[in-house]
Amino acid sequence: MSDNQFRATETARRAAGASQPSAAGWFAALAVVLVLLGLGLANIYIRATWHEVEDGVLWVSRTDGVTAAELAERAPAKRAGVRLGDVLLAIDGRPVESPADVVAAAHAASETAPLTYTLLRLGSREIVQVRLEPIPQGNSFLYFILAWVGVFTLMVGAWVRLRRPGDQSSLHLFWLTVAFYGVFTFSFSGRFDRLDWVFYWADMVALLALAPMLLHFTLVFPDRANSWARAPLGSRLLPLLYLPALVMGSTRVIAVARLDSHSSLVSAVAVLDRVEPLYLGACLLGGLAVLAHALAHVRSVTARRQLRWIVWGTLLGGAPFTIGYAVPFALGMTPSVKMELLAIPLGLIPLSFASAIVRYRLMDVEVIVKRGLVYVAAAAGIVALFAVLLRVVGWFFVGGAGNTIIAVLATMVVVLLARPIKDAVQNVLDRAFYRDRYDYRRALVGFARDLSTDLDLPRLADRLVTRITETLVIDRIALMVADEAGNAFRPIRAEGFVGDPPPLPFDSSVGARARGGHHVALDDPAALRRAGSDEVEFWRVQGVHYIIPCVSKQTGIAVLALGRKERGEPLSSEDMALLVAVAAQVATAIENGRLYQQLKAQADQVERMRQSNENILESLDNGLAVVGADTRVIRWNRALEHLSGIPRREAVGHGLADLLGASLVEAIDAARRGNPSGAGAALYRVPLTLARAHAETGRLVDVVVVPLQGVDGADADGSIVVFEDVTSRARLEEQLQISDKMASIGLLAAGVAHEVNTPLTGISSYTQMLLDRADPEDPQTKLLEKIERQTFRAAKIVNGLLNLARGGPSSNERAPVDLNTVINDVLSLLEHQFRAVNIQVRRDLSDVPPIVVGTEHKLQQVFLNLFINARDAMPRGGWLSITTRATGEWATAEVGDTGAGIPAEHLARIYDPFFTTKPLGQGTGLGLSITYGIVGEHEGTISCDSRPGEGTRFTVTLPLVPAAQRAAAGGTQVRG
Repeated sequence: MSDNQFRATETARRAAGASQPSAAGWFAALAVVLVLLGLGLANIYIRATWHEVEDGVLWVSRTDGVTAAELAERAPAKRAGVRLGDVLLAIDGRPVESPADVVAAAHAASETAPLTYTLLRLGSREIVQVRLEPIPQGNSFLYFILAWVGVFTLMVGAWVRLRRPGDQSSLHLFWLTVAFYGVFTFSFSGRFDRLDWVFYWADMVALLALAPMLLHFTLVFPDRANSWARAPLGSRLLPLLYLPALVMGSTRVIAVARLDSHSSLVSAVAVLDRVEPLYLGACLLGGLAVLAHALAHVRSVTARRQLRWIVWGTLLGGAPFTIGYAVPFALGMTPSVKMELLAIPLGLIPLSFASAIVRYRLMDVEVIVKRGLVYVAAAAGIVALFAVLLRVVGWFFVGGAGNTIIAVLATMVVVLLARPIKDAVQNVLDRAFYRDRYDYRRALVGFARDLSTDLDLPRLADRLVTRITETLVIDRIALMVADEAGNAFRPIRAEGFVGDPPPLPFDSSVGARARGGHHVALDDPAALRRAGSDEVEFWRVQGVHYIIPCVSKQTGIAVLALGRKERGEPLSSEDMALLVAVAAQVATAIENGRLYQQLKAQADQVERMRQSNENILESLDNGLAVVGADTRVIRWNRALEHLSGIPRREAVGHGLADLLGASLVEAIDAARRGNPSGAGAALYRVPLTLARAHAETGRLVDVVVVPLQGVDGADADGSIVVFEDVTSRARLEEQLQISDKMASIGLLAAGVAHEVNTPLTGISSYTQMLLDRADPEDPQTKLLEKIERQTFRAAKIVNGLLNLARGGPSSNERAPVDLNTVINDVLSLLEHQFRAVNIQVRRDLSDVPPIVVGTEHKLQQVFLNLFINARDAMPRGGWLSITTRATGEWATAEVGDTGAGIPAEHLARIYDPFFTTKPLGQGTGLGLSITYGIVGEHEGTISCDSRPGEGTRFTVTLPLVPAAQRAAAGGTQVRG
């Protein structure tokens, strides 16, 4: 691919990527920047206004009390008479119990009034007067410079991240600038309150994270095919880069946490303070070596331009800091102001990285050097201005007020003068670099800027012709572009001609030279020898004296046909050089414009095809999903939206198992494995589930899976999954089956009623005869009464079976019934059976009787079936829980057991007639079917919640007797 094609493709790709930025990433970056800026400004304000005082003693907690562990050489406390090993009992009469009390007393004290220390020394009390002195805070002037360098660095990182939200390297750069910002801006003041500790640890974390992040970035950017960091093993080893920082950070945390009790840890913290900058410098040099090695081996022109810019920025920013500050400081040298100023060029590193990521295509080595000198010179000028400002302010102000004014003036200088100083340095260096060509190069930059911002060829031609005419003040100009037939250069925009200029044929002498990439000056005598006098004279008559080709791929694709200047003056060599340079930019712009038009035409064609395909998919009545090789959804049509309830925007890009559950996808995969390669697979009457709801939708679907095939018939990566909703069809078939079963039940019920009613009549008659002769006081009388009631109940059950078979409700025996009484009566019949299998009954019946309108023996049948099912589910014993309550207009009864539970695939069929999971001979499958019919007959509902291994709970809801009816009934007896 040529450079022009690469640029056009890259431009289109970036435009497409930029049109769809990640909103979440954009807001996250903005939130981080705002929080960091708020903390940084707070840190700057505190450092400008806070002034700590101290006594120069390291107080630690020991068994004897708060003891003086170390004394500074010129500490105020040492001058006052405090010695090592003294125990501080009180300050100004207030007891001291921990080093924090000393800090609190120092904060409350002033620099003028002394503090009275009560000491315990060798068993005797000593009283000393200690006058506190301000803590040296280092070079505050340098801190404010670095702080604003950090703010500028953070703004650069945020700008790059927002410009390139989809680029992984921009995210890495953003966190690098965050680390730079933390190192430059965060600095604790000595207050050691919560906010000050935040500044302290933010500074430490940023310093430790910056070094490995910088080295990590150099290993992975730009993308290199032979980079070990991109290999699987290398990617797993990359986290080891952060191990030294983690060790040093952990050591500092432990040391700072135990400073109060171990004075020796102060030296450990001091060692870390010297080692950490050296670690940063080592990573800078290591990263520079990695970049230099990559620059020597990378072949891509784009990557080489990126690496040149990064190498120069890292060298100019990191080498002075490492050699002039980090190494001497680690060797024990006390840093001077000049050494500390070497930290300022570190800001060039994120600047160079940002330029490499965003603007590398406009850079070469010359520009890199010039830009580096510009930033260094501009920074030096700002530093010099600050130094003069510091000296001037120091003459008039002393103490805290002066520092505050310096901070305010520093802010004003950075905001107001940084850009003018940078522009001034830029102009000076440009003139030094280009001398007489300076104005021409500025015009060329303007042309390039105009050309690179427009891909519309007619508009580009109009702007170009207008700009050249105004800049060179020529009398006529025409931009001619090679036609598609390849015969001639034809004008698309002209200025100054009478009518349209003629085309320039390729087979003419001038046209052939322009096609070959050679510019032609028709006033040059040599042109007469090469082109012939007739052809030269023809173009002179047209007013054309110069032909400048626009070359792409070593072929002229367009020409600039120009006349002379308005006063008849010929174009100078500088003018020709400028035009040749502009023509090269024009060729690139024309090639990009053509590629853009081709891409646009292809995109329109693809869009039309896509719309056609979308219309076909959306017109299907069945749900259709297209999934890739990784089972992620690529298409999700409207019918499948309605079927599943999942919108397309939530489905596309997610795995099919994440949407419809793993069980359905596993069933589809199993069906595909059972078919020959390339053949489709089908599943019938599959429950449609939703993974996010962890439940079935209540729909049954037929699923057909077909592999995707390309135009040539070869299998492509992916499949088409078609879902047909067969719920209504399945329900109609099920109703037909139930009707057949109910017809069988009717025949069975008629025979059962005849065979059962005959013995029941005899039992009832004999029982009534015995009751007439029985003594009411005889205990056997109650048993006979129970027998009589149960015979009546059995007869009613038989009649109810007939009613169920007939399908007609029987409401002639409806009366108010107390559910609590019904449940207690049924439990009394089954108490012996429950005790036999070790089932414990837990009753939680409502204090207010839940009275419903119903048929007593039918409701008894409901709970009898539920209790018997619970008993069968707990053959080894367990708990049977019964709860009743009355809420609003409904009475609710819950029957729960701790049995084996019902599998999920059987829950939908438990109310079907003759469906049972019990062994042969232990159940008919009619109990729950009859129960369901009775509850429905009473205008109620029944539901089941069961999990295998956890038990089952049935919930029966029935309408309560209306309150007005209960009040009207008054003392009427309620059945049950």
